[in-house]
Amino acid sequence: MAVTKLQSYQSMRDFSRTSEPSGKDAKVVPSEALRFVIQKHAASHLHFDLRLEFEGTFRSWAVPKAPSLDPKDRRMAMEVEDHPLDYGDFEGTIPKGQYGGGTVMVWDRGFWAPEPGFEDVGTALGKGELKFVMEGERMHGSWVLVRMKGKGGDKPGKAWLLIKHRDEGAVDGNLTGPSDDDRSVASGRTMAEVTAGAGEAPKPFMTAGGSAADTEWRSDDGQGIALVASTTAGAVTKKAATADAPNVESLPDFVEPQLAQSLAKPPSGPRWAHEIKFDGYRMQLRVQRGKAVLLTRKGLDWSAKFPEIVASGADLPDGIIDGEVVALDGMGAPSFSALQAAISDGRTADLTYFVFDLLFAGKTDLRSLPLSERKGRLHTLVEGARANVRFVEHFATSGEEMLESVSRMGLEGIISKRLDAPYRSGRSESWGKSKTREGQEVVIGGWTTTGKEFRSLLAGVYRDGDLVYVGRIGTGFGRDVVEVILPRLSAVEAEHSPFTGRGAPKKAAGVHWVRPDLVAEIHHAGFTADGMTRQASFKGLREDKPAQEFEAERPAPDADPGPREPAATTVRARVVMPRGSVPVMGVNVTHADKPLWPDADDGEPVTKLDLARYYEAVGGWLMRHVEGRPCSIVRMPDGIDGHQKFFQRHTGQNQSSLITEVIIPGEREPYIELDSVEALIAVAQVGAVELHPWNCQPFEPERPGRLVFDLDPAPDVDFTEVVTAAKELRDLLDLLGLVSFCKTTGGKGLHVVTPVLAEGVDWPTAKTFARDVCRVMAADAPTRFLTTMAKKERTGRIFLDYLRNDRTATAVAPLSPRGRPGAPVSMPITWNQVNRGLDPARYTVRTVPSLVRKLRAWTDYSDGERPLAEAIERLGPVRGRLR
Repeated sequence: MAVTKLQSYQSMRDFSRTSEPSGKDAKVVPSEALRFVIQKHAASHLHFDLRLEFEGTFRSWAVPKAPSLDPKDRRMAMEVEDHPLDYGDFEGTIPKGQYGGGTVMVWDRGFWAPEPGFEDVGTALGKGELKFVMEGERMHGSWVLVRMKGKGGDKPGKAWLLIKHRDEGAVDGNLTGPSDDDRSVASGRTMAEVTAGAGEAPKPFMTAGGSAADTEWRSDDGQGIALVASTTAGAVTKKAATADAPNVESLPDFVEPQLAQSLAKPPSGPRWAHEIKFDGYRMQLRVQRGKAVLLTRKGLDWSAKFPEIVASGADLPDGIIDGEVVALDGMGAPSFSALQAAISDGRTADLTYFVFDLLFAGKTDLRSLPLSERKGRLHTLVEGARANVRFVEHFATSGEEMLESVSRMGLEGIISKRLDAPYRSGRSESWGKSKTREGQEVVIGGWTTTGKEFRSLLAGVYRDGDLVYVGRIGTGFGRDVVEVILPRLSAVEAEHSPFTGRGAPKKAAGVHWVRPDLVAEIHHAGFTADGMTRQASFKGLREDKPAQEFEAERPAPDADPGPREPAATTVRARVVMPRGSVPVMGVNVTHADKPLWPDADDGEPVTKLDLARYYEAVGGWLMRHVEGRPCSIVRMPDGIDGHQKFFQRHTGQNQSSLITEVIIPGEREPYIELDSVEALIAVAQVGAVELHPWNCQPFEPERPGRLVFDLDPAPDVDFTEVVTAAKELRDLLDLLGLVSFCKTTGGKGLHVVTPVLAEGVDWPTAKTFARDVCRVMAADAPTRFLTTMAKKERTGRIFLDYLRNDRTATAVAPLSPRGRPGAPVSMPITWNQVNRGLDPARYTVRTVPSLVRKLRAWTDYSDGERPLAEAIERLGPVRGRLR
């Protein structure tokens, strides 16, 4: 397949004259992640070639001025032919007369990954939009490639725009342009030295002989989450040093695992290495004479749960390996909920056993050896294993910077281990764990319901033999999760409360007790002074050790870092978390427990942290309708009942760098633009409970991109009348050749939305068209509809609001919350759902995240654009009777 893709590249070059690689005999080093290279190319015009590894070749773009770190720059990027992967190590001079004749220098290189929602890279490129992150020596953070419209027919053009997103890697002002002082990241040479053939040859990165890169990525399919941390110090070698280890007569049946103590902060120093903390089940693999078993941390045989991993383990030599069974989500990140779903459904073929320690090799007991040697032997042992058995690399770098890196990538935390320490069963000071978000294992003592609806779990932990109540778990329950846990709860239902001591809940309506047999893992914001958990969110059930062993964890003192020696690192300065803050996607949410909606549907307040996590959950979907458009926000920092409520459209002082400032011609102040999910978290931090974007084309504020019709009923109009009106409006737009979509408003009305192609149509014309559509409906049914806001005329009628279709007008975004009682959401719905049974109140900040994963509404929205000019022509014949 790669050879076919390179036919164009190979046909354009005479490899008897140019030293460029042909791609036919490449010895490319395999990578668990996608790589990128940027080459500075002094051809007929100086430019920079951006190359992204994908499906065996480099997809390539020529960027005339170099990628800019300034989000305000829209850099042209011309798509060129695919290049072979070994081209990423090419540095030299292409002879004059050959295609692209001139000097080529490796200007930057590293790894890249698609952002959430763009994991299907081929489809994203086909549609003309790819959001991705790059981590190299010069390039850091998030970018977007957007294809410009081609000329003639439906053939896609070759011209793209390369735009930097506003994040920690953004720098105002173009600091990445051409410079005579630029040096190669592969050889350290200037362009002049490369031209002259002077200096050292480039250090390989893509081909055999290359050294390990400074950035390690983890993914199940090569399109995964980045882990920015240096591996240059203390790396594991494949040939472990020889050391004495005792032999035993027979392999033990089970070894009690070594456990990590919780740390207030991770250690640093040359004695310490750090591994990613996996979100799975700790498992010990025991192999003897071709038979493998998987044992939990309490020695239970779980081989039957993971038959594919057991089969792979049986191919390994005799011994005992320590590791963790993990499910990886679409972005290659560990997901405990996905692991539980896989076990529940018996779909375990895609699970991975990550191995990080070797306790026995045959009958040789390795536990007394230092970790560095045990891991070296383990690396060699599993080098040829099947794909579902994978070695866990470690990172010798600053522990705090490592933790910051995994926090930015949404991972759970790190495990820090002494490289010189032996393996010791039980909890040990030589292993420590640091989390990016607080986690806790709790015992379930009951659950609550409202009517027949599941609401929350009642949780406790054991202290001095008593099950002490620590609060309710009220979030994290999608419909699929409830379907799994309710039968488990019912099976252990009991008559009496298992809780003892002060604060234990009393029997009341909707409270159900259970035997304390089930254990839940939760995320939370720590414990209050009286021992209650704060902002607990359900993560999953645990079954790998008895409930009686779960107690509240307390951080241990800081670990001894050992001698103070500088550790190599590529990670930038850490962020010190303010007290009371909780990181969400790397953004600090301060005063996280502040109630924004004190009267949510389940009786529990919706907090600022809940809002941030809501944006995190739905952001991938929501971004399609706000990105690239100026977006006003409704801020209620003291909650919907507070005194501070304001509509903000312009950027302000001390604003998060994640929020884009967009300058609109003719406007005096920059507007807010939200171009990433992290930006949504940033506005949640300032209490933005509503998002109101313009209705323009993305990144083109002067061009209408959609029309929004707001069906706003008078208080005495039944909602079924609104449903009927929406369908009538849909039918009218259909007659005009437009495709329409529907969503709730978060109130008593509905929005009918139609995406348009407005070539040659300005905003006043679009607004006039929307007005005339509404007037047609009002003229046909004047007792049901009106197009003016006069309150005295609204009784019994629906106001058809077309005023949202002006240049600076806005409409609430699909999936945006509303600052109204109950924490409602403006929910996209299918036309089949627009019926008499529709209940907009069911769509809330609590309920929508679980619905979005299966959302079918608006799936064809991007294909629904129709020419507005043609619709205007079709409406022409009926305009006369409106005058």
